[in-house]
Amino acid sequence: MDIRNIAIIAHVDHGKTTLVDQLLQQSGSFRENQHVAERAMDNNDLERERGITILAKCTSVVWKDTRINIVDTPGHADFGGEVERILSMVDGAVILVDAAEGALPQTKFVLGKALARGLRPIVVVNKVDRSDARPDEVHDEVFDLFAALDASEEQLDFPMLYASGRQGWADMELDGPKKDLSPLFDLILKHVPSPGLDKDKPFAMVSTILESDNFLGRILTGRIEQGRAKVNMPIRVFRPDGTIVETGRATKLLAFRGLERVPVDEAEAGDIVAIAGLSEATIPDTFADPALEGPLPSTPVDPPTLSMTFRINDGPLGGREGKKVTSRQIRDRLFKETEGNVAIKVSDSPESEAFEVAGRGELQLGVLIETMRREGFELTIGRPRVLFRENTETGEREEPFEEVLIDVDEEFSGSVVEKMSLRKGVMQDMRPSGGGKLRLTFLIPSRGLIGYHNEFLTDTRGTGIMNRLFHDYLPYAGPIEGRRNGSLISAEDGNTTQYALFSLQDRGTLFVGAGEKIYTGMILGEHSRENDLEVNAVREKKLTNMRAAGKDEALLLTPPRKMSLEQAIAYIEEDELVEVTPSAIRLRKRYLDPHERKRAARSKES
Repeated sequence: MDIRNIAIIAHVDHGKTTLVDQLLQQSGSFRENQHVAERAMDNNDLERERGITILAKCTSVVWKDTRINIVDTPGHADFGGEVERILSMVDGAVILVDAAEGALPQTKFVLGKALARGLRPIVVVNKVDRSDARPDEVHDEVFDLFAALDASEEQLDFPMLYASGRQGWADMELDGPKKDLSPLFDLILKHVPSPGLDKDKPFAMVSTILESDNFLGRILTGRIEQGRAKVNMPIRVFRPDGTIVETGRATKLLAFRGLERVPVDEAEAGDIVAIAGLSEATIPDTFADPALEGPLPSTPVDPPTLSMTFRINDGPLGGREGKKVTSRQIRDRLFKETEGNVAIKVSDSPESEAFEVAGRGELQLGVLIETMRREGFELTIGRPRVLFRENTETGEREEPFEEVLIDVDEEFSGSVVEKMSLRKGVMQDMRPSGGGKLRLTFLIPSRGLIGYHNEFLTDTRGTGIMNRLFHDYLPYAGPIEGRRNGSLISAEDGNTTQYALFSLQDRGTLFVGAGEKIYTGMILGEHSRENDLEVNAVREKKLTNMRAAGKDEALLLTPPRKMSLEQAIAYIEEDELVEVTPSAIRLRKRYLDPHERKRAARSKES
């Protein structure tokens, strides 16, 4: 059967997974009465809860006797490492662009990677059924983006469709019949070349996706670059540097058929398959016939830009809520993560029983922490730090900068520009985007964005949209002012009381409610002033023989501010930690004892 391999790439929330749902539906991959969940490709709990794709996944449909292997990719910049790998195993790409939002930073990133690989993308302007859609302007924006990314003449002559993924249609014209997705299927067959790889050479394949199965063990997915793969054939695995990792046999050969992985006896060059039976192989190793002498070239992935310290939970409540609490268990889990996630790097920290985990951004590391806490781990997490480097030519210290695109109502633009400039952001562009909104483009150090998102939502009354993308390493921008407010720190162990919290709520914003277990050194809230304040939140009202007035009993508390994991990580300062357990997220000081905190502050000053 003839084969086409395509990736669906776009900015987050532009409709990739919804479009794949419709492609599967209309190609006849499901029975008529089969119940299929919405966004069927987002099959893990975190993806469903957050409404975003985190891991790249393969599926396959048949259209007019041609098998189309489709790879659904993440849209968030933090998971760009997944997209970079995926593009190495496809021959074409469908780039989705929202008809209202236009080309956003991640669109630019994935398109740049696709053009650099010589792919000729198909552009689909999606969501044209939106009330604020502007498809013709977006078409012009996309053409300008192709030109800005140095696309060749052949790539600039891209085919374009208008579509609504939710309604399940695509058309060459805006006023076309809008029946179904057959114009997109036909365009893929016509525009995307077949792999055209040599089927007679010895077998070779580069692994790009790693999964674990309780029955089959490690399952590695990739495109067969040459030759044929057969069940039980001997395989030699090469690292990218040419060293041999292991030799073994392909005990299972799985091909993608709709949402299922189906065992097959044989597959040939150009097809995307999954192989089981090897215990050491990982990404981006080469699986090869023993006759092959060395590895195939693999795609290098952009380096991480952000680092966090993962420590054991050594607080007073440590070990009570989780099952996996030792540094050895944390270390094994982190190194297991690096096998399948090439954008994450783990190293031992100078601190005892701690590890440095480097990744692309706060969301990527936040997803890792959330996954670990659901698996029963207890951790304490340090403040995110950017990874500096030294320019070998000039000797200058450099830091990562990000391109930030902000859509905001005109009335809030002044406060956004002011806050961004305080954080060393430099405005590159400002233009109206319709409906009383402005689109602002900034270049800002990654450091400046840590902890800004909550402030941004407050400043724009929740109406602002911020998109960011790694730009490049540029000269160090100088010191950036951190959080202005101090913390309310618990001076006692015990359970919080309504009586104590009622008198504390005038001091600032509380993070805990009545009846919660707390300990000395735990952060209970944000102080209204710049200094830290130690408070007693377990104090109870003393009982007397005097008759009390009834009004004393009506102690009304303001609801506490509960933070999500990402918000807590972005909020903390250098001397603070986030305690993460399966049932709670707490903020605490690095040194719980007040005397140790004073000693650490004095040594830092000296």
